[in-house]
Amino acid sequence: MAKEIAGYIKLQIKGGQANPAPPVGPALGQRGINIMEFCKVFNEKTKSFMGKPVPVVITVYKDKKFDFIIKSPPASYFIKEAAKLKSGSSEPGRVIAGSITMKQAETIAKEKMKDLNAHDLKEATKIICGSARSMGVEVKK
Repeated sequence: MAKEIAGYIKLQIKGGQANPAPPVGPALGQRGINIMEFCKVFNEKTKSFMGKPVPVVITVYKDKKFDFIIKSPPASYFIKEAAKLKSGSSEPGRVIAGSITMKQAETIAKEKMKDLNAHDLKEATKIICGSARSMGVEVKK
């Protein structure tokens, strides 16, 4: 018999650095999940993403058990990393904060492919280019 799902929690936590402090503790505590157990398992599974923001979708079951799906870091993180920026433009479309090459956009698209809603690499690259433009980052051919 399938477990009955009580709900979902979406969080963005730095890889390998989950702790009971906010936002993790309160979000899990109100659903009755063992916070330390989650932190231990999450930190173990995200060692490869150490320090990078990692989106996670936690499925909470009626019996207070949980499962979670780890996604790849956001495209904006990879774009800022490639352009060597602290943050995007304060006025995207008017002020250019930095630039990345099409090759860098393609590399980011390859890494994000499983989380993007695209059928092939060309479409995924277009999505990444759009994200870069919305951050005020220019994509050079």
